[in-house]
Parts: sequence; structure tokens; C-alpha cells
Amino acid sequence: MTTIKATPFFKILIANRGEIALRIMRTARRLGYGVVAVYSDADRDALHVREADQAVRIGEALPAQSYLRIEAIIAAAKASGATAVHPGYGFLAENEDFAQACRDAGLVFIGPSPEAIRAMGNKAGAKDIMQKAGVPCVPGYQGADQSDAVMLAEAKKIGFPVMIKAVAGGGGRGMRLVADAAAFPDALRSARSEAQGAFGDPTVILERAIVNPRHIEIQVFGDRYRNAVHLGERDCSVQRRHQKLIEEAPSPAVSPKLRSRMGAVAVAAVKSIGYEGAGTLEFLLDGSGEFYFMEMNTRLQVEHPVTEAITGLDLVELQLRVASGEPLGLVQEDIKFSGHAIEVRLCSEDAGHDFMPQSGKMALWQMPEGIRVEHALQSGSEIPPFYDSMIAKIISHGATRDEARGKLIVGLEQTVAFGVTTNQGFLIACLRHPGFARGEATTAFIGEHRAELLAASGREDADAALAALLLYITAPFAPPWRAGRTLAASFPLTTRIDLGHGVREVDIVRERDGGYVATAGGNQQRFEIDEVGAETLRFRIGGIMESAKFLRADDRLFILHRGVTLAVRDLTLAAPVSAAASGGDGRVRAAMNGRVVAVLVKPGDQVTAGQPVMTLEAMKMEHVHTAGIAGKVAAIDVAEGEQVTTGKIVVEIEAGAS
Repeated sequence: MTTIKATPFFKILIANRGEIALRIMRTARRLGYGVVAVYSDADRDALHVREADQAVRIGEALPAQSYLRIEAIIAAAKASGATAVHPGYGFLAENEDFAQACRDAGLVFIGPSPEAIRAMGNKAGAKDIMQKAGVPCVPGYQGADQSDAVMLAEAKKIGFPVMIKAVAGGGGRGMRLVADAAAFPDALRSARSEAQGAFGDPTVILERAIVNPRHIEIQVFGDRYRNAVHLGERDCSVQRRHQKLIEEAPSPAVSPKLRSRMGAVAVAAVKSIGYEGAGTLEFLLDGSGEFYFMEMNTRLQVEHPVTEAITGLDLVELQLRVASGEPLGLVQEDIKFSGHAIEVRLCSEDAGHDFMPQSGKMALWQMPEGIRVEHALQSGSEIPPFYDSMIAKIISHGATRDEARGKLIVGLEQTVAFGVTTNQGFLIACLRHPGFARGEATTAFIGEHRAELLAASGREDADAALAALLLYITAPFAPPWRAGRTLAASFPLTTRIDLGHGVREVDIVRERDGGYVATAGGNQQRFEIDEVGAETLRFRIGGIMESAKFLRADDRLFILHRGVTLAVRDLTLAAPVSAAASGGDGRVRAAMNGRVVAVLVKPGDQVTAGQPVMTLEAMKMEHVHTAGIAGKVAAIDVAEGEQVTTGKIVVEIEAGAS
């Protein structure tokens, strides 16, 4: 008979932010727990702070570091009366020191023990355990000697290409794919810097890069009575910068036999260390069906909703019950799978410009109905530059994969995100791509199909015409729109607009019968307007009635039409753009709000066009800035550690100087 080792709690502090905190709050409240939020100065007015029963400030000048302050979080729990801490996923979720500090403070840590995190949360340690257990692992180096010379020598032994990986944490931070020995030193420095900033630990390991694999992960759960089950696999192969964008369960590439084999390996591994709580074992699956262990995430994953969808289980509820001392209450035969689920990560980033992270105010934010969405935004919310670029997860579930994919495309087409550039259109393009539709996507999917996924729609003239129409009827001094005929004189008005791929001129005129004709690129579009609302336009074109969402903000116009979001700049009265924007004037400008982590040149250095000169960290990723022209570095206008805003001059280059 099992003796229950209860650890009851009644109020939970959530040591995380945003949609993660809100997701945990939802289940905690359903089960009758009180919830406490923590926040940095950047998050003072965030939704997770307002939704909590109580909220405690934990940080000031560097908001990203605030959520890594163990002492401040423990103090916040004590001050609020919380007796348990849920770390969420990310930040300190896989930090053994944090789990130990909670234990030492008499707080229930809703996650695995410090010993388990130490054993499996550390990539190097986890590989050792797996190798001893006979689990196939990716060849690599995870030694204690981290000197530059040893790391380079080990990389050469493994053979290029190699992967550099932060030993702590996950989410693609501190990870670099290196093609040859010449590129290794810079990549090593950058990976260490990013790992230190994201996890407080610069240690890295090396692995042989397996070409074009599937990224498959197995969800496991264990309790303190050495019971353990797996909840099937997730396919997380669609990635950019080694970060997942689309996840699905089950995987199109995993047969029931392979699922059973991989699941058995995962369960045996966690049972061997007495693992408690939620965890994920990540594998690379090659084209021949062989799989290799990569790492274990000793926490709940961002993509857990797809597992919830096909199993009918609430994984946060399981976490809370296990942490309070209840037995898991499940055996492997109890786990049933139903249908197919797909999740996309909606990120504030510009896919057309190397997925550059974006920050700023989300002027209008409306999520689709009838589909699961995890987010923490509302219209007017500020997206700060300090955190991950993911701003929402949209999850669909269907009886079949095609049904789930179709529901998700429709949901994305209904998503209104005006004010900050997102990857909405890119995600739709991925879901519609024939390769993804056939279930063939590997980790090379985006790299191989990037040009197709980012290709122009072919509707540029039609988009420009609609944008010009909206600018015309919503102009500040334009008379209110009225249906019917007009007696006003009809003459063309020329509008200069930029939809993100060059300036276009559109002539627009209202005809006496009340219709509008827009001429763009030599093509004419005739519109008949039925209704102009505060955010919606209903119109007919070619006899077909359509609608568009829109928002006008000064010289900016945002439109959602046929599932595509357009961000339009009205340049009709603007001065011509100089070469400065591209760095052609010799001034390198910050491409986003962020923190300077490395200045790579000094005054007097000769540089070539395209040479890296400065590295900026934004949304937990590093971004290298390059010289726009060849010449001599005349001035460095920033210092390492400085926080800069978009457009700030960081390096000045004197053309042709020697």
C-alpha cells in the first residue's frame, strides 16, 4: 500500500509572466487555489498582473533579469503568503538553484526536485545518463574544460557542421550551427553571451549536426511514488533560429510502433531517476527512422496544449496534483489519443527581414473565436523589447490533420494584430505549403522553402488600391462617407503609399454614381462601398461583397483583408527618403530596441561593407549589425551594456578612408 506524502498548498506564486502566467492561473483557480503574480517595471500594467489576486514587484532597470532574481521571488512568496511556486516555462523553470531555494524556504516547488533538474535539466548530464542507459545520443562533447582551444579541438574531432548548445535552458537561446572551423570562435562567443544573458550560465556543449531531421519530443509525467507515463509525441520540426514556430501532435512521421518504442525509452529514463512532474525528452528522428536523444526539458513546454487537445488531460492540473502529493492516478493504458492538434506561435517579428523582433504598442488586438488562444494582450498593450517575441499561441484540434490545419488557417485569417509587425502571414504560408500539408516538414523546412513562404502575393496592385481607398475615405478632413450618388466634382487624387515593399502611387476618384475607382500600376479597381464602420469596411468589387478590418493612426493605416495584414504608410506629404535608412550614409543604426552586448570594432579600424560591427540583444536573441559601406570607423556611439532604441546611431563609418 502506498503511503501518501502530502505537501498541501492553498496559494500559488507564479514566477513567470504574460500568457504563461495566465495559463497557469486559469487551471489553479478552477481547482480552488489563490494566485500571486510577480512583475518587473516593464510589466507593471500587464494583464497577468491585473488578473492575479496579488502581485509583487521584483525588478527595476533590466526587466529581463528581474524574473531571474531568485531571492526576490522567494521574498515575494513569503510576503504574499503563497506556500507554493510554479515556475511556468522559461526563466527559472529549469534552474536547480531556484528549486533548492524554494525547498529551503519551505515552499512547494511545482516541478521536479533539484536533484532531477541537476541530473536531466543539464544537457551534458542528461546525455551521460542516457548513454549509460543505452539510449542512442547525438555524438558530441560535454566536457568540463570550456576553454576556447579545447572547444575548437573537440569541434574538429566531431566534424563540421557542429551545433553549439547552451547547457542550461532551451528555446533556441545559446544555440549556433557552425559550418566550419573559421566561423567557430565568433559563434562560440555569441552562444556563450546569449546563454549567460538568458540563463545566467555560459556553459555550452557541442553536438554533431544531423542533417534535415525531424524534431520529436515525448511528453512524460512522473510522481513521487515512481509512477510514470508518456503522453505521446509532438512534432516540432518547423523552426527558425532553432526556435519552434509550429508544433503538432501526433507526428505525421511516427508510427504506433515507433511511438511505443520512443515512449518506453522516455518512461524508463525518468523512472530511473525518480522524476516527479512534467517533463519532455527531445529527440532527432532521421530519415531512416532512427532517433537520437538531444536533451530533456524538466518543465512544462510552450507547446503542451496540443498534447492536452489529443489526450483530454489538463497538464497544469496534473502538475498541481502531483506537487501536492497525490499519485499520478494514470497508467499507460489509460492514455488515449483522439484526433490531431496543431499549434502556431504568433510572434512580434518581421519574417521578411530575417525574423527581426519587433516591439511597440499593439494598437488593435482581436483574437479569433471558436479556437484555443493563449495570450496576455489587449488593444493598447505595450510589447517591450526585453522578452521572447512570442505574443500568442493559437491551437486547433480536429478529427484529422487536414481538419486541424484548416481550422488553424481560418483562425489566423481572423486574427487582428495592428500596430506591431507579426509573423501572421508567414504562419499561414507555412500551413498552406504543400510540403507541410503532406506532413513532410523537417527542421530544414523554412530554410528550404523560405523564398516561397515569403514570396509576394501577386496582389500588390489590389492591396494598394484598397489602401488608397481607405486613406481617401478616412482622411482627417474628408467629409463623412454617405451612400448614394454625389454631385461633387470628380477629379483624381494621387496617393503615395508604402506597403513594406516600395513606394507606389495610386490615383483614386469618386464617381458621380457613388462608386470609387482606384488606379495602381496601370490596373483599375472599382469599389462600391456598403458600410464604413469604426473598424470595418464592407464593399463590393466585381459584384462580390467583401469586408476588411482597418485602423488609422496618423500616417499609418492597418488593414486585415482576406487573411492578410497590411501595414501601410501614407507618404503623400512625406519628404523623400535618404540613403541613411540603409546605412549608405556610413551610419549604422539600431534595427530594434535592445541592449548592446558586443562592439566588434574600434575607432580607426578599416571595415568592409557587410562586416559585423555591433551585436544587439533583443527579445532574448542576439542580432549582428553590419557596416553599410566600406571605410574607416570614425566613432563608436554606444557602449557594451547600453540599452538603445530603434534608429539610434551606434557606429559611424567614414567612406573610403584609409
